[in-house]
Amino acid sequence: MLVGEQLAAAYVRMSTDHQKYSTENQLEVIRRYAEQRGFHVSEVFEDSGRSGLTVDGREGLQLLMRKVQNGSAGFTAILVYDVSRWGRFQDADEGAYYEYVCSRAGIRVHYCGEQFDNDGSIGSVLLKSVKRVMAGEYSRELSVKVFAGQCRLIELGFRQGGPAGYGLRRQLVDESRTPKGELGRGDRKSLQTDRVVLTLGPDEEVQQVHEIYSMFIEHGLPEKEIASRLNGRGLITDRGTPWTRSSVHQILTNEKYVGNNVFNRVSFKLKQKRVKNSPDTWVRADAAYPALVSRAVFDRARAIIDARSSHYSDEELLTLLQAALKDEGYLSGIIIDERDDMPSSSVYRRRFGSLIRAYGLIGYAPDRDYSYIETNRAIREAHPRILNEVIAGFEFSGGKVERNDDNQLLNINYEFSAALVIARASPCGAGFRWHIRLDTGLLPDLTIAVRLDTTNTEALDYYVFPRIDCTIPRMGLSQDNPLALDAYRFETLDFVYSLARRCSFGEAA
Repeated sequence: MLVGEQLAAAYVRMSTDHQKYSTENQLEVIRRYAEQRGFHVSEVFEDSGRSGLTVDGREGLQLLMRKVQNGSAGFTAILVYDVSRWGRFQDADEGAYYEYVCSRAGIRVHYCGEQFDNDGSIGSVLLKSVKRVMAGEYSRELSVKVFAGQCRLIELGFRQGGPAGYGLRRQLVDESRTPKGELGRGDRKSLQTDRVVLTLGPDEEVQQVHEIYSMFIEHGLPEKEIASRLNGRGLITDRGTPWTRSSVHQILTNEKYVGNNVFNRVSFKLKQKRVKNSPDTWVRADAAYPALVSRAVFDRARAIIDARSSHYSDEELLTLLQAALKDEGYLSGIIIDERDDMPSSSVYRRRFGSLIRAYGLIGYAPDRDYSYIETNRAIREAHPRILNEVIAGFEFSGGKVERNDDNQLLNINYEFSAALVIARASPCGAGFRWHIRLDTGLLPDLTIAVRLDTTNTEALDYYVFPRIDCTIPRMGLSQDNPLALDAYRFETLDFVYSLARRCSFGEAA
């Protein structure tokens, strides 16, 4: 270390997306920056193969923040390649928060590869905010593209992630579907053009699956008794664990055993909340793989399972749920599935709409807040209703509206396009905030943003943004907004409907 140099820590992160972001390339840029600015890099904190969406799993950043917060940091600056390496947080304020924690401790964060100095000037603050939003939006757009690609591969009959399951195996095939070999548990394909399909497993496992169906359908044995008999023979599941009621139930209800390829049962996009999707949103390809059991046998098993719960009234189901809560102390889908004295968790989802709603009916509130699931479901259900109301309003005002079913854009009077977005109210401190996602890809002429009230059940007001003002992918609104934003706010959609009358085509009609 030379006289006059300041001690600095370097933070580098690489996911798996671009070689240009390799930790070596980042460190090279950081060291050049340090030499030019009089810093000596004394420590390097690294997260390799880690997503920047959250701090979870980023041990390097977590250790760095712990040193900053407990006062054990022996450096006065943190050098990072660019804003996106600090993180691609979906909430731009999260990245700002971690930087603020460092600033409060007297440690300044430098973005060595950016074209601005992080010196607190108005220009740097604005550029940094835009960069944070862009970093998060990059991940969101990439997620959309990846999901669309996964759906296409599912429809073509290729497997997307997850273990094969008992009695099945993952088989690697090339782009012409020629088999290349079997993938073991934890193995991954090495070539981008290779694909994975499911194939039949060892004969003894296939025979065991047939016997499970036979014991259930022909002998009337419940799942727990079947699991007990399998364990009595010393058999284990494909995961190397003893059989349980839940693992037997899964074989009796999963469509992959009749050869169907089903995807998107559960969403975990952008590492946010894990959500179980409704069947109408599943992506599927029927008869994509060899079937272990016939469709007739599978349907008989499902009919028995469905009939087993049909005789329960809502009150009886809730009584059983209360008994399970009393015995176990808490509830989850796994606990319900493992109990032999009550129907499976899927019965509660079908009967009450979701497990969370069933929990609420017996006065049980999980430690985690799952209310967002109910809110998201309500918003999904409300979107087509509100969209139809908007269309009806345009048509009542004398306009002509065509809806694009692919992207839900409205073509009004063949003059301009409009997009409808619904913004939910999210608690923030002592108030609420609304995050409005603007479509910077389709670029509608107008974006009609419907703000829901604090109960997320009714429309609070409407914001109408022209395309020229939709240059960022997301906009945050609070309960009290600047006057400039109030110019876009309307209590009703009468202003938007008046556009239909003022368009030349509308007047001619």
